[in-house]
Amino acid sequence: MAETTNSILQKLDGLESRFEEVSTLITDPNVIADQNRFVKLTKEYKDLGDIMDARKRYIACLNGIKEAKDILANETDPEMKEMAREELATNEELQPKLEEEIKIALIPKDPEDAKNVQMEIRAGTGGDEACLFAGDLFKMYKSYCDSKGWQLSITSVSEGAVGGYKEIDFAVSGADVYGTLKYESGVHRVQRVPATETQGRMHTSAATVAVLPEADKFEVHVNEGEIKWDTFRSSGAGGQNVNKVESGVRLRYMWKNPNTGETEEILIECTETRDQPKNKERALSRLYTFIYDKEHQKYMDDIASRRKSLVSTGDRSAKIRTYNFPQGRVTDHRIGYTTHDLQGFLGGDIQAMIDALTVAENAERMKETEL
Repeated sequence: MAETTNSILQKLDGLESRFEEVSTLITDPNVIADQNRFVKLTKEYKDLGDIMDARKRYIACLNGIKEAKDILANETDPEMKEMAREELATNEELQPKLEEEIKIALIPKDPEDAKNVQMEIRAGTGGDEACLFAGDLFKMYKSYCDSKGWQLSITSVSEGAVGGYKEIDFAVSGADVYGTLKYESGVHRVQRVPATETQGRMHTSAATVAVLPEADKFEVHVNEGEIKWDTFRSSGAGGQNVNKVESGVRLRYMWKNPNTGETEEILIECTETRDQPKNKERALSRLYTFIYDKEHQKYMDDIASRRKSLVSTGDRSAKIRTYNFPQGRVTDHRIGYTTHDLQGFLGGDIQAMIDALTVAENAERMKETEL
C-alpha cells in the first residue's frame, strides 16, 4: 500500500507544477489571442483542478490516518483513543475510494468527450415496428437529455407510415455530451408483440443509433465563401410537421477528401425551423460535422483497432443492446448488464446503464495505464 501511495503522490506532485503553469498560461494575452490553444488549456485547467482537489482530500486522508495512529500509540485518555479509532476507521475506508477516484482521473481523457454530438437513429429490420421502436428510442434520449439539462434540436426527420421514424437526426449540446452518449452507438434490438400484429406473435426488430462528436470550427477547414446556398419552401411527403415548415435551406460544397485526394459534392438540406438563419446555422454545423467525421474516420479506425474493449468503439454494426418486453428487461451485451425496469429505461432512466459502461471502459483503460 505504501508503495502505491507513494507512486500516486509522486504523480500528483508532478501534475501540481503543470497545474500552476497552465493557470499562468490562460491569463497570457498571447495565449488568449490563440483561440485553439486557449480552449485546450482552459479544458486542461479544469481537469487538473479536479485532480488537485482530489489530491488535497487524499493528503488530508493520509494525514488523518497518521495522526490517529500516533494518538492510539501514545495517548492514554480513553475518550481520545476512541475518537482516534473512529477517525482511523473512517479514513482507512475512504483511502481506497480516493485512490480509485484519482486513478480514474489520471487516465488520459479522450479529447472528444467534452464535445456536443450529432445523433442519428435509423429504423432497421422490422418494417413499421422498427419505425415505432426508433420513435421509442428518440423519446428515451429526449427524456434523458431533458433530465441532464441538455439542449436537443432535431435537424431532419422522415416519419414512419404508422408512427415513429424511418430516420431522425438531432443535435445535443451541453456538458460532456459525447463522453456520456458515445456508448449508445450500435444496433438496438427489441423483442415484443407489435401494436401492428393481429396474431399476437412476438417480433424482433432493430434500430441503429450513431453518435458523432460535433466538430469545432477551428478543427475543420471549410472555405465558407465557396458554399452555394439555395432556399426553398418545404413540400411533399414527409409528415405533417415537415409540411408546415418554411424557409428550408440547401447547401452545396465541393470538398476534397484528404484521404483519397478526390473532390466530391456535399449536399445538405435543413427544413427543421421556420427561421431561415437558424436552418442555415444548423446546415453549416452539419457540414462541419460531416467533414470532421470523414476526415477522422481513419483516426477512429486506428483507435478502434488498438482498443481491446468493445465498449464505446462507436461501431454502428455491433449489436449492443436488447429490449425484451415479455421479460421486462434491457440487457447490454457488451458488459452483460441487465435492468428489469424496461419502462423506466425507455422513459429516459438510462444513467445507471451509462455509469456501468463508463466503469467497464475505465477498468479496461486502467489496465493499459500503469500507475
